[in-house]
Amino acid sequence: MMTSAVRRNPFVQNFLRPPATALDIVADAVRLLGVISVVVAAVWFTLLDAGVVAFSLPALMVPRFLALRPGWDIAVELSILTAAWSNIFGLYESIPGWDLLVHAVVSGALTLMGLLAFAHLGVLPWPGRSRHPGFSGAVLGGMLALALGALWEMVEWAGRTFVTAEIIVSYNDTIGDLAADGVGGVAAGLLLAGARVTRPETALRPPAHAEGRSSRR
Repeated sequence: MMTSAVRRNPFVQNFLRPPATALDIVADAVRLLGVISVVVAAVWFTLLDAGVVAFSLPALMVPRFLALRPGWDIAVELSILTAAWSNIFGLYESIPGWDLLVHAVVSGALTLMGLLAFAHLGVLPWPGRSRHPGFSGAVLGGMLALALGALWEMVEWAGRTFVTAEIIVSYNDTIGDLAADGVGGVAAGLLLAGARVTRPETALRPPAHAEGRSSRR
């Protein structure tokens, strides 16, 4: 049974918010599609493929916790599902440059969500609230993206070492992926510095002192 303290948590409030528009329903339908995709991958492909899709499910839920606007929510979800299914269909090997493009887009999506979450928790400054929002957004976005990218490369290494040699891990591939991650992160930081990607009614708010500084400028 959910306690009152948990229910008052702004992340939980956002996640439990019922859909209010047609786009909200579409966003939740894409999340459901992600769950169904795991079953489809397990039945028609391999258990490893199903595991790859299942690995993406938590990221599909995060936009709801952060109360992203439905358009951004859908865009984030589709980018993550595209990354997962591109692996299953071998698009990274068959389409030149596809790996770098997907890395940049997905890294941007994850960085955007990470910056919002960390800002609300007080770990990072609230996007757009600094004296130089574009510069600080680019720096923070790039740094977070590179950190997330490094973690992903470690996961790929572990997968190749302990699960299957089918996972491609090489020096050139790793460096290229990290460079693309950095580009995506910088873009996400710049976006958050100048655009409102969360709902006006979201339970996540900038800290009171940040609001005060903003109102004085």
